Amino acid sequence: MSDSRARLHRVLLAAALAWIGAAWPQADTPAGLWTTFSDRTGLPESLVRIEQANGQFIGTVVQVLDPDATSPRCERCEGELRNKPIVGMRILRGLRRTQGGFGEGTILDPDEGRIYACTATPLDGGRRLEIRGYVGVPLLGRSQIWVRAGR
Repeated sequence: MSDSRARLHRVLLAAALAWIGAAWPQADTPAGLWTTFSDRTGLPESLVRIEQANGQFIGTVVQVLDPDATSPRCERCEGELRNKPIVGMRILRGLRRTQGGFGEGTILDPDEGRIYACTATPLDGGRRLEIRGYVGVPLLGRSQIWVRAGR
């Protein structure tokens, strides 16, 4: 094989590995844009963007999908979050990689105004995310499945 052809193969291989490397980490992390679903109706409820910052994951509501909710506010929240707009609200904090997925985080349920400890487990190659909110131990909680809406 000529030097120029071998060099082309190395460049193409490096480009392919770089592309795969950039795509791979997102599949097994909660980073990305997620569609959440209502526990009551099962319909899409919001879009939450999860980003990694300083070794932890944080999630912010970027859109409420209920057409009847023109400017939803966290009416049941306490303290500084009371009556604040839900869009732009950081509902997920402190989530870190653990042995079984991601844990040590907290999640705010704007419908209830309560903050729960939470874990997150990527499913189906990162296309779905199981979020489990709980008080005390994970066994005493409930789970939601979020679906990846984009990166």
